[in-house]
Amino acid sequence: MNVPTSHARPSVWLCRIATIVETLASWLGAIGLIVAPPLLRIALAVPFFKSGLTRWDGFLSLSPSTEFLFSEMFKLHILGNEYPFPMPEVVAYLVGMAEITLPILLVLGLGTRFVALALLMMTGVIQLTVPEGWANFHLPWASMALAIMALGPGRLSFDRLVGSVAKRDIRTNA
Repeated sequence: MNVPTSHARPSVWLCRIATIVETLASWLGAIGLIVAPPLLRIALAVPFFKSGLTRWDGFLSLSPSTEFLFSEMFKLHILGNEYPFPMPEVVAYLVGMAEITLPILLVLGLGTRFVALALLMMTGVIQLTVPEGWANFHLPWASMALAIMALGPGRLSFDRLVGSVAKRDIRTNA
């Protein structure tokens, strides 16, 4: 019982189409792994850096509005109650420093997973401070931070460069 060739041809074409689709999907995945990490790093860094720029009134001098926000306006919303930030001047200074340095490190891809974790924790505190911002801001920020932590810095990063140099040094010294 031979299968007529007219019936065999569609399955051959389907296999070829499936192979082409698989190849294209593989290429898209490879391109995504190159492009996505730096774009995610930039997308997460921008809002934090912009916020950090508003915190300062000169080199290492917090703006009066930042001091006011942390001491008078910002409250932690926990279990239906509002609590002031502990040591608001210190917290304001640390947040101002973090909002400048962490985005720079993130864009460079230096300490990427740890920086993403720090920004995820900051997002959690921001969520406690501004609970109504979760859908428009905090959820996307948390998602980007988690994606960066999962994907890593990607090929276009200082983490990758440092890792390559360290591996080369280990091989030459071994």
